[in-house]
Amino acid sequence: MGCLFSCLKRFNGQMPLEETAEEPKVYSWDKRERVNVQDFIIDGKKGETVVKHAGTVNGEQIVIQNCQDSSIYIFDHIATVSVDDCINCNIFLGPIKTSVFIRDCKQCRVVVACQQFRTRDCFQIDTFLLCGTQPIIESSSRMRFACFRYYYQQLEHQFRSAGLSIFNNNWSNIHDFTPVPDGDKNFSYLPPEAKVEDFVPMPEGEEVSSMQIRVDSESSMVPQTWGKRGMVHEESCLIVFFNDGGSTERAIKFVQTVRSRKPDCILVQSKEVSMGPDDAGRVFGSHSYANATRQGPVVGLHLSGEGIVSLSQALVTEMMTGTTDLVFVSQSPEAATAQIENFYNFADMQMGI
Repeated sequence: MGCLFSCLKRFNGQMPLEETAEEPKVYSWDKRERVNVQDFIIDGKKGETVVKHAGTVNGEQIVIQNCQDSSIYIFDHIATVSVDDCINCNIFLGPIKTSVFIRDCKQCRVVVACQQFRTRDCFQIDTFLLCGTQPIIESSSRMRFACFRYYYQQLEHQFRSAGLSIFNNNWSNIHDFTPVPDGDKNFSYLPPEAKVEDFVPMPEGEEVSSMQIRVDSESSMVPQTWGKRGMVHEESCLIVFFNDGGSTERAIKFVQTVRSRKPDCILVQSKEVSMGPDDAGRVFGSHSYANATRQGPVVGLHLSGEGIVSLSQALVTEMMTGTTDLVFVSQSPEAATAQIENFYNFADMQMGI
């Protein structure tokens, strides 16, 4: 009876076990929303304006090709971008997770933040750039560069989505694969007073207006660095903010305060990099910062200007009063030279630059 009851129970309004229909397996890639590749190809535009707003790209690849006398704006984060055979175009590209490759283009203006930047067979391209690695040009001439300068409401979130740091910007550290034999250069730097809007005008329209775009240096999402234009002051200072959850905001506030009190001081370069206790001992010549390095990446600032060491020391004292946060500041102009070299050599080695 036990066996009969068991069999009856299996057949009571149910399929036999061996005939039960199995649900098909559903994998994560099956759940993705299907994308139309053509939505991410901008091809053959002549005298047109193309705008892609936040949320319309969402980390997909973008292809721009065969465009002329056009303005193209991608206000979203992107996986990778290729720009080919474009003439006299204005191009804004939101944060790019990997690379942008510009080929066979001439007389274009570009604003872009990316991990890798490369051009080949290009002529007269002006670029406002943030690049996490060393920018590369090849078989290109009359190339001009400046520091990325842009802000709109969604940009901070898009930087995070693309995995870019606003402090890791090698915009001026250009490597030319095909240098001119006579010692002349295929690239130069735009003057510090160059305005983004004179190169890549802001688009018009109600939806664009709501983004609150700003292109002045004070509003820029990315700190404005002097780069390799050539030092204008003899005195420099290294300031390093250790990670406590608010180091990014404090570093930005510090730079803004320096500029408001001494407008002639410049931020030469900045880096955000992870350090170990032993690294801190070598860079700072002290083990006092060993525990602080375990909290996460540090933000280092190289500032230059008359009296910058004493000003930096005073500002750090003001900012840190009543807190337990730790900040490194050069003790003297003489010590700063070696400290800056040690910190940035370490950072470049860590980042493979």
